[in-house]
Amino acid sequence: MKKIIINTMLLFAAIISFSGCIKQENYVIQGLQVEFDAASWNARGAGVTYPILTRVPPYGMPVATTDPLITRASGTIRFRVNLIGAQQPTQQTLNYSVITSASTAVSGTHFTIPGTIVIPPNSSFGEAVINVINPGVSSATPVLLVLEVTGNNLVKPATELNKIGIQISQL
Repeated sequence: MKKIIINTMLLFAAIISFSGCIKQENYVIQGLQVEFDAASWNARGAGVTYPILTRVPPYGMPVATTDPLITRASGTIRFRVNLIGAQQPTQQTLNYSVITSASTAVSGTHFTIPGTIVIPPNSSFGEAVINVINPGVSSATPVLLVLEVTGNNLVKPATELNKIGIQISQL
C-alpha cells in the first residue's frame, strides 16, 4: 500500500512539475484591414498563398461538397469581404482586381467584375461581385480567376487573406 501511495505521489509531482502555463498573447490590429471571407475559412491551394475555390462558399463557413459548383453557367457570384477593425461611420468603397499573371480566365470572355466593393456605414461586410460569362464553347479544361482586394486610402489589404482563386468549370 505504501508503494502505491508513494508512486501516486511521485506521479502527481511529475505531472505538476512538467506542466506549465502558456502565456496568452493578445493581438491588436492597428488601423483597418480588409480580407476575403473565403480566404480566412478555406485552405490554401497547392503552391499558392490563397484558396482556389471550385464551389461557392457560404458566408462565414468553409466550402462543403453540398455547395453549388462554379461553372460557366453560374451567372453572378458574390463573395463576402470582411472589414477588420472598427466599423466606420461613413461608407467605404474598396477596390479589387484580377491578378492577370496568375489567371487563365479572360475578362469579357469568362467573367466581368465591377472592381469596387461597398461596405455600408456602421458595417463590417461588403461583397465582391463576379459575373461569370458562358463563352458558349464547352471544354474539359477549367479556367482560373485570381482576385485581389486592394482596399483604399484608409483600409489596407490583410496580409495573405486578400486573395482568392476561383476555378470556373467549362463543362
